[in-house]
Amino acid sequence: MKVTRAMVLAAGMGRRMLPLTETTAKPLITVQGKALIDYALDRMADNGVERAVVNVHHFADKIEAHLAQRTAAPAVDISDERDGVLETGGGLVRARPLLGEAPVFVTNTDAIFRADDPAAKGFPQLTEGFDPAKEDARLLLVRKDRALGLDTAGDFHLEPDGRLRRRGAEGGAPYYYTGTQVLNPAILDGWPEEKFSLNEIWNRSLEAGRLTGAVFEGDWLHVGDPQSRDEAETRLRAA
Repeated sequence: MKVTRAMVLAAGMGRRMLPLTETTAKPLITVQGKALIDYALDRMADNGVERAVVNVHHFADKIEAHLAQRTAAPAVDISDERDGVLETGGGLVRARPLLGEAPVFVTNTDAIFRADDPAAKGFPQLTEGFDPAKEDARLLLVRKDRALGLDTAGDFHLEPDGRLRRRGAEGGAPYYYTGTQVLNPAILDGWPEEKFSLNEIWNRSLEAGRLTGAVFEGDWLHVGDPQSRDEAETRLRAA
């Protein structure tokens, strides 16, 4: 399956990245001289995306000005949330008319992916065999020992049939969600255009056995706060 559209989530306030986000938007923070949003958009282009929707709120004008200077693919449409940030769920619902009907990539901007093979591009494990008749979304996961910049109990268990199960109260889980997924936009229909988390949609899909996962086998650099940004800089310099 070829995915040609994407949603890049860029409207958050970036509070964990303070004090850097006092003067700029988190997606514009740089690692090795490159803005996080450019890592995300270039990653989408590497995966065949021709058009991406970017939602904006915090320092929206700065993000739009930065995007206007880009000449590389993909083409960008803006989903404006200046009137109030809608979080991940509401932001996707507002952008729904721009997403089309075919499956789309959805990605955060707070991560950098490094494949084992530097020439490797793309996330075929997200798209190969993805069936919207059976799956609402497929999340890209990474093993905790391949992650930099995050040290929590983990997010998901991956069942042998590919379905996901959340970490329970009994303990941790072996995989982090990388912030990237392929999603059937039809699952957004009927949800309100208001502030809510995409987790609410996932919960419904989990109950129906329609949320699946695939594993990224490279290193995942989570850039969520100033310390992890510095760690990512160090890791990339040593590569």
